[in-house]
Amino acid sequence: QLRFVESGGGLVQPGGSLRLSCAASGDDLRHYAMGWFRQAPGKAREGVSCITESGESTKYRDSVKGRFTVSRDNAKNTVYLQMISLKPEDTAVYYCQVLLNCFAWTTLNPSWGQGTQVTVSS
Repeated sequence: QLRFVESGGGLVQPGGSLRLSCAASGDDLRHYAMGWFRQAPGKAREGVSCITESGESTKYRDSVKGRFTVSRDNAKNTVYLQMISLKPEDTAVYYCQVLLNCFAWTTLNPSWGQGTQVTVSS
């Protein structure tokens, strides 16, 4: 079973940048599309970005388009999320997860990692 460790979050000012990492173990990520999700306090988890198995295609939630970039390094079994021009509404716990594909947010793994907290505030 795939397990994930998310890292790279922290406290940044509006307009700042962070680079999140998702390190996987238990299987090779090259078999899977990968998604980034986030969950703000009191709100449901929502899909943020997805990247296909070989990284040839990506998609993003409208609110982060032009600011977030997802990438992957299958040799390192790691997925990244580069975030720039961060806004207070980006504040959430960010998670990574395997997906059926990037056409929907259907997850394949029943378990989630601990996530990494991103806080955007002055």
